[in-house]
Order: sequence, then structure tokens, then C-alpha cells
Amino acid sequence: MQIRIIGTGSYVPEKALDNQALERMVDTSDAWIRERTGIGSRRITQTGTTDMAIRAARRAMEMAGLSPEELDLIVVGTSTGDCLFPNTACEVQAALGAKEAACFDLSAACSGFLFSLNTACVYLESGVYRTALVIGTDSLSKTVDWSDRGTCILFGDGAGAAVLKKEESVSRVGPFLMKADGNRGEVLRCMGTPLRNPFIKEETDAKESVMGETGEQKSEENETDFGYLSMNGQEVFRFAVKTVPEVLEELLWRAGVSAEEIQYFVLHQANERIIGSVAKRMKQPLSKFPMNLEHYGNTSGASIPILLDELNREGRLRKGDKLALAGFGAGLTWGATFLVW
Repeated sequence: MQIRIIGTGSYVPEKALDNQALERMVDTSDAWIRERTGIGSRRITQTGTTDMAIRAARRAMEMAGLSPEELDLIVVGTSTGDCLFPNTACEVQAALGAKEAACFDLSAACSGFLFSLNTACVYLESGVYRTALVIGTDSLSKTVDWSDRGTCILFGDGAGAAVLKKEESVSRVGPFLMKADGNRGEVLRCMGTPLRNPFIKEETDAKESVMGETGEQKSEENETDFGYLSMNGQEVFRFAVKTVPEVLEELLWRAGVSAEEIQYFVLHQANERIIGSVAKRMKQPLSKFPMNLEHYGNTSGASIPILLDELNREGRLRKGDKLALAGFGAGLTWGATFLVW
């Protein structure tokens, strides 16, 4: 018995924000953005993280030919849920009518889909469940300071999904790797709602009083920029170009295959220069590293499943093809998954 992907789906919002539009918002240019990132446009949601997840899930379920009642598990990789609770997976369950499915979200930022996929596989391998829906969905547009040209040019919104089933097949998912380094978490961070409760009320009042009636002096709390993404781009770049080739090489060793046997390396779509550097270090042609970030930007946990669905629907994946998926993100987190299609 193997675990295999029997359906994929994706969704990106209709509204596009291209580089020319950003030129009117911040001090940047289309040429500058493309040279440094490869991004030409990004999609921006007007409906939210959950709606995108539901749309991608429905497309994946339709391809899989499963009824909602047949789903045993729904795992959603997201860092930008519309609610703290209920979780996004429960909202997807309600929309699909998958009343038998256990549901939970997993937060690993841009590594979220891979971590969710790998986690679902463990449940299926153990025999606890037989079918699973795995979704990567993020709306990073709500975490971006649109006056910060260092981050607002990078990110877009979207969702991708895959349906897994345990059955007799030559196709399979695995082996896989998941890694993290919390000591470097500061290089990519987005703070949540500030702590407020009766035991810190005096401290909060004191901070607010410092501002006075004019509000000219910012409090320490305001300076923290709760809800806005902050990133040390150079550190993230160095981290990615080192760890992604390493984790891919370890994955291929565990799978017992060579890089030359891989049809496609499906990487997190963060930056064209990062992907090019990985290809060079792996000594593989860039043609084996498909990209769509020019059109969507960095969609965080959604980027890998969106790209996988595009490859699938375009007929570029054939039975027996070997794929290596790899992602990296805040945490810092990174990982990889081997597939036989």
C-alpha cells in the first residue's frame, strides 16, 4: 500500500497588482523588481484565506473523484488564517460537507504545505486514516506594510490543494524531511495581537500616557508593528541557497535516486535568483526547475501546491515521473518531499 496524490487544485484571486502599479505606490521600478526577484505581478485577495482554500479544495476534490464524506482528514498549512479559531480546516470542512474528517491547521509559514503534506502522510501510513485533503493557503497581503518597498514587492495571495489516498499503486509520496532552526527566527517575523489582560493594564496605560494628548511620541508597543511582516532579505537569501540544496541532496540519498533521475524540482516560489542558485549548486539544468512567480509572486504556503497543480493540469506530469519538492520559510523552517507521480 502506497500513499499517492489523486487530485490537485489551486486558486489565485482575480485582482492583479503589477510592478507598474507598485511604481505609483513606493519608490521602485519594474526593472528593479524583475532584476532582483523575477516577479512581474502578484494576485491580491478580496475574500480572504478561507475562501481561497475552499476554492482550491473543491478543484482538487473534483479531480480526485471523491465525495466529501469519504475524507478522513483535512490539514491546512497557513500562517494567515482569517480567524484564530475556528481553524481554517474546520471552515473548509463545513463548506465541503466533509463531516467525517478530522481537521487542524499547521503553521510553518512558506514551508506550511510541505509540513502539512508530510504530517498527513504519517497519519495515512499509520493506518489511522485512509484519505486526506492537504491545503496550502495564505493571504500575505494583509501582513505587508505597503509603504515598505523591501517587502511589498514580494508577496501575493493564493491557495493550492492535494488529495491523498492510501492504496495499491506504483505512485507514492515519500520519503520526506522537515527541519527547523528557531535561533534564526528573527530574520523573518510577523507579530500577532499584543498581550492585553488585567495584570498588565498599568503597564499599558503607562505606555499610552507617554504619548500625551498630541500622540507625537510613539509608545514601545506601537513601534513593534504588530501584524506587519519584517524580513532581513539578505539573511533569508543566504539561508535558502545553502539549506535547499542540502536538504534536496539528503532527500535524494534517502530515496535512493540521483538528481539526474528527477523530472522536476518543484521549489517554493520565493525568488528567481534563489531557484537559479539551487539549480547551479545541484548541477542541474534550470529547465528542471519550473517557475510561476513572475505572475504570482511569493504566495507563501500556497506556492508549491499551486505550481504542482499547474504542472498537473498542463499535462507535464506523467505516471512514474520522479519529483522533488522543497520549501523554506519563517521559523526558520525548511523541508523536502519525494514523489513518484
